[in-house]
Formats: sequence, C-alpha cells, structure tokens
Amino acid sequence: MTLLGLLVATAAAFAITEHLKLIKSPISGATVPKAFSPVCGCATAKASIRIKLRHSDWLTVSIEDSSRRTVDTLATHVHRQKGYATFLWDGKTDTGGRISSGTYQAQVKLATARWTILLPNKIQVDTTVPKVLLAFTGRHGFVPGAKRTIHVQYSLSEAAHPVVYLGGTRIILGRRTRTRSEIKWNGRKDHAALPQGRYVLEIGALDLAGNVTPPGERKRVVVRLLDVALPQGAIYTRVARRFRAEVQSVSGAYRWWFAGKHGTAHGAVLRLTAPSRHGRYGLVVVGRHHQRATASVIVRRK
Repeated sequence: MTLLGLLVATAAAFAITEHLKLIKSPISGATVPKAFSPVCGCATAKASIRIKLRHSDWLTVSIEDSSRRTVDTLATHVHRQKGYATFLWDGKTDTGGRISSGTYQAQVKLATARWTILLPNKIQVDTTVPKVLLAFTGRHGFVPGAKRTIHVQYSLSEAAHPVVYLGGTRIILGRRTRTRSEIKWNGRKDHAALPQGRYVLEIGALDLAGNVTPPGERKRVVVRLLDVALPQGAIYTRVARRFRAEVQSVSGAYRWWFAGKHGTAHGAVLRLTAPSRHGRYGLVVVGRHHQRATASVIVRRK
C-alpha cells in the first residue's frame, strides 16, 4: 500500500511538472540596455527597461544587485495593459543616492499572475570615462584628395568608439574598436574640403555606456594640409636617363624646377630627364597656392 501511494504521488508530481512547463511566462519579451552611465549627461543617461505582457496585470518593478538585494524600486503595484510597458531607471537608489558601477538586473512581480521574474538580461552600470592613452601620426602633412587620408594611431583605456574633434566640433565618430587601432581623416569638415594650413585634431573616445572623454583629457595631433607634395626620401636615377617623380597636388597642376630647367605639368607623374653629370640635385614643385615641396634626386654614373 505504501509503495502504491508513493507511485501515485510520483506520477502526480510528474504531471504537475509537465503541466507547468506548458504554462507560458506572462512576459513574452524584454529589452534592457547592455550598459549605461547615469553621469554621462547624454541621451542614454537612463536605462530603459521594456517588457511585453501577455495579459494585463499589476506590476512591481525593482532593480537587484549581484547579491539579489533590491537597490531601487521603479514601480510599486502599478497597473499595465496587455502589450508593451516601459520603466526608466536613473541609476539611483531608493534613497536617492548614486549607484556604484557594477552589474544589475531588473525584477518584475506580477500580482494577478502570481509570478516573479528576474530578467536574465544584465545591465552594466559604467561611470568610468574612457581615456586616450596615446595618439600620433607617422606623417604630419598630406595632400587631401580622392582616397588620400592621414592615419592617426591611438591607444585607449577600454574598448570604445574613437572620436575626432576639430575646433571643438566632432568631425568623426569611428566604429567601436579594441583598445589599440587607427582612424583616418580625409582633410574635410562638414563634408567640405579645408584649405591648406595647420590643424589640431583632438582625439577622444565614447564607450558603450555613453561616457565621453572630456575636452581637457583628449590627445592632440597636429596635421598640416598641403597643396602639393613629393615622395619622402631621395629619387635615384642615372645620368641622361628619363625618370619619374610622383606628385600629389590639390589642383592637379603645378610648376617645377630641376637642374636649371623649369616648366609646368599636370597629373600624378612628373617625367624629367637627368643631367649628364652625376651628383645630387634638388627638385622643386610649387602648387596653386605657392606652397612648395622639395625632393633630392641622386644622379649616378652609367
């Protein structure tokens, strides 16, 4: 008799368990931010917690820390209709104090459904500002043009979006990268080409939570936009031989001086003839705005 009772109880428990598996959760979907910063002063300074209710119910929504302690209550026994319901968390505690950085989860209690759900999606509170540890470029000047850019290498304190400012205005927001990478600038601001001259780029960062490197902590990189440029390093040829020099010019046209001769040219390749005597000669090109570039031409014996 005892064995029969045990079998009946086991069968009943199994049936109840299987039945519970078929009962759908009263919340069919939930969306929370992966990270946010209550001190960023940005549009994402509050965490938006959005749930979808299968039925109307009375809700109590709270924020739990990693030890399952309630740190803030967003709603207490409020009625919400079937469908989507949104609750905002400003990153503060029930007493109004600022929450510390860490991982938190939203908990939803449904009075009618008699169900308590700890949302599995974790919220990372991050109040640490990303720092730019290093920013530099291998060359400080370049000629803007089609497919011509200058590369700025950088190192950040955390994975973040690199941000480039010019004159206090953000001109580039790069894709989120690892702590070390590079970003390219094409010499434009607001899609307009800038004239030749000296420019100071400020390199900052924007992290996933919305924290931004403050102006005083950005790294500065000096870049000079050139009107015309010749290759770095010497050009080698032999006496009385034709040789070529690659020229970058904003306008495409330029004037040149070499070995007592001069002329005008257009295009990316300047073709000249080396003098009949070996030695070192200077090649000078001048762009539209009278900016000049020079290069050494080493003429060798035959």
